[in-house]
Parts: sequence; C-alpha cells; structure tokens
Amino acid sequence: MNLRGAQVFILATVLIDAIGIGLIFPIMPDLMDRVGASSTADGAFLGGILMAAYAAMQFIGSPVIGGLSDSFGRRPVLILSLAALVVDYVIMALADTFALLLIGRLLAGLAGASYVTAMAYLADISTPEERSAKFGLVGATFGVGFIIGPALGGLVAGWSLSAPFWLAAAFSAVNVLFGLFVLPESLPPERRRRMTRRDFNPFGVIFDAIRIPGIIIPLIILFVFHFATMVYPTVWSFWLREVFGWEAALIGLSLAAYGVGAALSQSVVLGFLVKRFGDYRTLWFALICCCIALLGYGFTNAAWMVFAIMALACLGDMTMPIATAMSANLADEDRQGVVQGVIASMGSITAVIAPLVVTWIFQTFTAEGASIHFPGAPYLFGLALTILVLPLVPRLRRAAPKTEAS
Repeated sequence: MNLRGAQVFILATVLIDAIGIGLIFPIMPDLMDRVGASSTADGAFLGGILMAAYAAMQFIGSPVIGGLSDSFGRRPVLILSLAALVVDYVIMALADTFALLLIGRLLAGLAGASYVTAMAYLADISTPEERSAKFGLVGATFGVGFIIGPALGGLVAGWSLSAPFWLAAAFSAVNVLFGLFVLPESLPPERRRRMTRRDFNPFGVIFDAIRIPGIIIPLIILFVFHFATMVYPTVWSFWLREVFGWEAALIGLSLAAYGVGAALSQSVVLGFLVKRFGDYRTLWFALICCCIALLGYGFTNAAWMVFAIMALACLGDMTMPIATAMSANLADEDRQGVVQGVIASMGSITAVIAPLVVTWIFQTFTAEGASIHFPGAPYLFGLALTILVLPLVPRLRRAAPKTEAS
C-alpha cells in the first residue's frame, strides 16, 4: 500500500471538511436572519438547533458507519460518506427556510461519519507509538482548513449568502473524485469482522466499547472536554457580534486566526511535547490552557484580547488528539473502527445537548430585557465542566497502560 498517498488523501478529506465547515461559520448570524431570526439572541438559538440536529443524526449513524468500515473496509464507506456531503451542501445553498436548512443538517449528520472512517483508516496505517502525533496532524490539518474556510467564507458571502455552500459542494465533489483514483483499502479481509445487530444500536456499541479495559477514563475526558468546548463553534460568531459588533468578514478573520493557532499547536507543539514529556503530562498542560482560555473569554470586553487568549485556546485543543490516541491504543486492530465510531458518537451526544444548553445560556444573558447582560456566561459554563474532569486525569496512569504516561 502507498501509505504516503493514503495519508495525503485522509488529510485532504479532513482539510476539505474543515474548509466546508469554516465557510459557513462567519455567515451564521446573517443566515439565521435570512430564515426569520428576530435578533442575535434568537439567531443563536436557531443555530443551536441546527447544530443539535446535525449531531443527533451523527450519533445515530457514526457507530453504524464505524461497524460497516470494520466489516466491508474503509474505502467504500469513506467515499460514499463524502459523496453525501456534496448533496448536503447543495441543499444548504438552495434553502430559503429554516426547515430546508434543518433537512440539510440532518443529511450532513449522517454523512459526517467520513471523519470517523478517516480516523480509523489512519489508525490502520499507524503504529501505536505514532498515533498521538498522527491524530495531532489531523487536528493541525483541520486547523489549516479553519484558516482557509472562514476567511474564504467571509469573502464570498459578499457575493451571496449561498456562495459559500456552492463552494463547499465543489470542494467535496473534487475530493470524492480524488478518493476514487488514489485511495487504497487499509483493512484487508482477514482483519475484518462481521457486523452484528448491536452495531446498529448506538448505545449498545458504546456499552461494548467501554468494556475494553481502561478505556472509560479517556472516553469520559473526551466527552466532557467536547461538551465544554462546544461553546466555541456554537456561540463564537454571535458572541463577537453581540460584544464587539463584528460583521462576517471580521468574524471570518478571527476564525482563520484560530485555525493558524490550532495548526501550529497540533502539528508542531503537540509532537514536540509528547516526545519530550509523554502523553500524560502534555494532556495536563492542554487542559490547564483550556481552563485559562475559557476564563479569559468569559470576562473579556476588549477586542485585542480575543486574539491574545486564542493562543491558549489552541493549546487546549491538544486534549482531543491525545485522549483519542490513548483510547485507540487500548483497542485491538479490528476494533479501531468501533472505537473511533464510539468517540464520534459520544461527541455527537454532547453536540446534541451542548448547543441547546449554551445557546440558551447565551440567549438568557443577552436577550432584550435580560436582568443581567453577560454574553460571556457560556464560556464560564464550559470552564466549570472542564474543572470537573480534572480529578480523573491522574487515573490515566493506571487506566491506560499501553499509553506512555510518564
């Protein structure tokens, strides 16, 4: 197998997915205005419903897609998922009502399993020692997509609110063609397993996965961390409009800057820290950075602080690839699809609940007539959740014996 070519495709898939997501974020407040939102607070709540719908469908579909990839191979599942994203972006481009946007997000949730299969593919072609760094490279690539996507989305939105969706559809279609020609299969028939009815039960798959010795601790950390940091994609655009009055172009610039920081932290900093200090100490560092960033965003009212605090938020994002690698290193090779599917599924549970919670908090503290006007409240909620998970981190030394915890 051409491992280099396969890795390039996986990273290209993540990059194009991130560009597609990033194209949309800067225009979310304007998009919600177009479909009937009466205020920034109401628009944020409608946006939260869209994100929750996407995540609900991903929760249902991700374990199934992970099981399908374990049974039939990564390549066909990955390419079909990517093709479904093309259809989603076309629907989003044509939508002029909230109901049509909701249909598009439901389809995107089912298609979003491309990330699950991509991570399982990467686990297939990596050794346990390489996985933290390679999963970090995925995070870095996602960060690069967030450099390109928001900046491009803020720019092309000047032509039309539909233009970013057409652009995302084009990117996804090109990637489907790329995969058809260059992607080999990473899971040979002798390493596959038969699907069972439990693969179609997202809760059953989770219960099966947590029986893997030691895996429950990194999974809990992933779950809580993802819930806490959902505040960023959920209310970032609306928060910047409410606090600073920023428009789509400047919001896109801020997201692009975040992408630069995420790319550097996960492609350069993560590999250096893991090699020098190990997964365990690097995880501690990342979580502490996350806490400081959430605290800072909770109280800042100076525009320059948005970018100053961003460096710590990007370092905090190293938590995800480290905890993901710890989980993967505890599973057998024929269970990597299930593990990645469960991680995505648990992330989807948080992404169903968290947008509704944080947008409700944002709406409560920013709506007209609110007794206390405090747009930063959702960030402090995220901080409280992150602090709650910190006592579990020391248990990773015992819970993850295959992971370097020194």
